[in-house]
Amino acid sequence: MGIEVTDLIKKYGEVTAVKGISFSAETGKVTGFLGPNGAGKTTTMRVLTGYTPPNSGKAVVAGYDVFEDSLAVRRRVGYLPENVPLYRDMTARDYLMYVAEIRGVKQRRDRALAVLNRVGLSKRADSRIRTLSKGMRQRVGLASALIHDPEVLILDEPTIGLDPIQVLELRDLVKELGQTHTVLFSTHILSEAEQVCDKVVIINRGEIVAQGAPAELRAELERGGRILVRAGGDPARLLEAVRQVDNVAEAAVAPDGLVITPVSMVNDPRPALVRAIVQGGFDLLEIRPVAVNLEEIFLELTRRSAGVAAPQQEVEVTAQAAEETDA
Repeated sequence: MGIEVTDLIKKYGEVTAVKGISFSAETGKVTGFLGPNGAGKTTTMRVLTGYTPPNSGKAVVAGYDVFEDSLAVRRRVGYLPENVPLYRDMTARDYLMYVAEIRGVKQRRDRALAVLNRVGLSKRADSRIRTLSKGMRQRVGLASALIHDPEVLILDEPTIGLDPIQVLELRDLVKELGQTHTVLFSTHILSEAEQVCDKVVIINRGEIVAQGAPAELRAELERGGRILVRAGGDPARLLEAVRQVDNVAEAAVAPDGLVITPVSMVNDPRPALVRAIVQGGFDLLEIRPVAVNLEEIFLELTRRSAGVAAPQQEVEVTAQAAEETDA
């Protein structure tokens, strides 16, 4: 069933934290939900888990509307918040049995041991949670999200504060879970999203600025992006020559050549660049689109959207205060 979000709006007083966003997350895939702090990620996840209602729009999770069938949604969603609420004086197994009882899970002891084994904590089942490392506590939180075998998993910044080995282990677990569940994975660590996610949704200032597979976004940005030129000769003269070419908005010296930003790729500037370089007496060695990674895609897209909303700091502070009040 997955997740389907259509024109979702969520306001806190006069601040609109989520501004009519639409996206989907499919079963059998990990969908990354990316954005800077204050972009609206946590607010959206709270709506999707039934924690807070939207002002307008629609969100369907596992086939149920979060506004009309909130309880049905909660039964089918496993949620790992950024700050995992745990009873630290309980053992890991007792805590999971307690959560299982609340969830109405049968054979609670067996189920608790099964999910502890799945998250790699079977040997610490009888350890009190306060004695576990942060990474292990995060795994207990993930186990509690899995205890009722939900169709949908919503994970809010699950790797924050973990050491590098713990991060790698949790990423592998998330990828494994993504094969059989719908997983919405919130993060602001872009390399993490590129390694874990089949699809990414990028949100900034409460608005979706791009979505698609990382490779698709990379190809799209490269088509309208920068061009790398390497040529033999005086770099200063070469720079002057390419700046005279029509449709060149900017040219700058980089460690591996000249990086050229076109005004538009509707009229591809590369043929004109080649002519200018050769006619200027330079030996053309290479001309190609600048390869981009997810971090560069994210920075470029959020930069483009920066001028269309209220100041980011004001939105972050006000929305955060409203969320705390809402909690």
